[in-house]
Amino acid sequence: MKKAVYFLMFVLFLSVAGAGAQKNRTRKRPARKTRVQDTRVYLVHADVLHFDQYKNPDATILNGKVHFTHVGARLYCDSAYFYEASNSFEAFGHVKMYQGDTLSLVSDYAYYDGNEQIARARYNVVLKNRKTTLYTDSLDFDRLYDNAYFFEGGKMVDGNTTLTSDWGEYNTKTKMSVFNYDVKMKSPKFYLTTDTLYYDNARSMAHIVGPSNITSGNSHIYSEQGYYDTKNEQARLMERSVLDNEGKTLVGDSVFYDSKQGFSQAFRNIIYVDSVNKNKLTGNYGEYYENTGFALCTDSAVAIDYSQGDSLYMHADTFKIVTYNIETDSAYRKIYAFHKVRAYRTDVQAVCDSLVYNSLDSCMTMYTDPIVWNNNQQLLGDKIQVFLKDSVIDRAHVIGNAFSIQQLRSDTSCYNQISSKEMFAYFIDGNIHETQAKDQVIIGYYFEEGDTVPIIYNYQETTELKMFLKDRKLQSVWTPKTSGTMYPLNQIPANKKQLDGFAWYDEVRPRNRYDIFVWRSKKNDRYNTTASR
Repeated sequence: MKKAVYFLMFVLFLSVAGAGAQKNRTRKRPARKTRVQDTRVYLVHADVLHFDQYKNPDATILNGKVHFTHVGARLYCDSAYFYEASNSFEAFGHVKMYQGDTLSLVSDYAYYDGNEQIARARYNVVLKNRKTTLYTDSLDFDRLYDNAYFFEGGKMVDGNTTLTSDWGEYNTKTKMSVFNYDVKMKSPKFYLTTDTLYYDNARSMAHIVGPSNITSGNSHIYSEQGYYDTKNEQARLMERSVLDNEGKTLVGDSVFYDSKQGFSQAFRNIIYVDSVNKNKLTGNYGEYYENTGFALCTDSAVAIDYSQGDSLYMHADTFKIVTYNIETDSAYRKIYAFHKVRAYRTDVQAVCDSLVYNSLDSCMTMYTDPIVWNNNQQLLGDKIQVFLKDSVIDRAHVIGNAFSIQQLRSDTSCYNQISSKEMFAYFIDGNIHETQAKDQVIIGYYFEEGDTVPIIYNYQETTELKMFLKDRKLQSVWTPKTSGTMYPLNQIPANKKQLDGFAWYDEVRPRNRYDIFVWRSKKNDRYNTTASR
């Protein structure tokens, strides 16, 4: 019985002791330590190591094949001062630093601060990061933020592109660069100058800030804000940038230019000037292809011809320019204007739905309800052709339902009229000297006393009419056999005073260069004096 009691007490003792021991083991288990990066600079090798208490008591002087390591970087030089207390060193001669497999920095001298992880390299500095190489004499490289700074002039070579400036910054991780002061960017196909430039090496994208000039072949770009893709030779420019190519200038609030394709595009408040042919296009959207000579302008589009002393202003919904045989000596252009064309010059005004100008024969053709005014004269027809010579009108041809009307200045209710199937007009130095009317010619003409007061109205029908003028005054008239009557003013029949189809569209006429934007259709009855009677 006693043995059993002792056995139970022994078992209980072992159980309590075991539990206590287990408790003690759990309590004494050390906490898991967090790994801390070692930021000390380590000397790996030097052929000679010594001290000089007089010249540099804080440094360990190293010579011959000196090798340091620090946080993944390997540093080599011919000799060094190692300041172990401040975790830094000075390196002399053939200084080289390697970081991974893609980054290297070489120089004649460097100071390295291990605490800040900054290398200050001087003299013949070369920083290489994959395909990008930076040359300078003074460079600070911040390893913590992967930033390299140069401040006494530098050159970066990125593929076929070379960048130079007085000051710059390059991030080896993001591949982003900043260049300031006297910035020059060169490649085999373009040359850029500016004072501030941001450059994305990874995308070969230059961000232009401030007054900048880009030259590419025969093209020149001026911009103060924009982006230039050096690899694809494409520019996206803002803030009234200017594109110039062999006498042709394009300006807009924003401009896109593709040098490889020879394509330019402009948006908002655009101005296209052809100084060679002395004409201009304005609007809110435009595009131009250098290789084909195709141009387009729309949205408040205006074409301006200033080849003569007085400028001609023409508005249409859209203008197109198409160039033919552009690579030959026989190149010519066609200019298309559509729709709702309105034109103004002090001596001539016109409206029509569409217009085509062909430089091959210097012919301008007006389609769909064309009307032309010259002083107190109005010309109508199904189609009107105007031929120019040295940018001055040489002759005109009215095809189908031709109708010429002249309002007498002395009496605005009286009109000289000629209607026929077609008409011709011939000019000398821009002044009309002969007119012809052919087929079903009807004439309603006033004879004036002293060229001021109408006294007799002459109504005639014939097959052909020729009129010769000087200083805009009638000199002589030729016609074959005619039939008609001459009426005193108070005896003119109502159906003779105004010929069939008569309409005086004075309210449709553009009054000034700004009125070309206001479309007024002649189909509106209030503009037709015949319909209003």
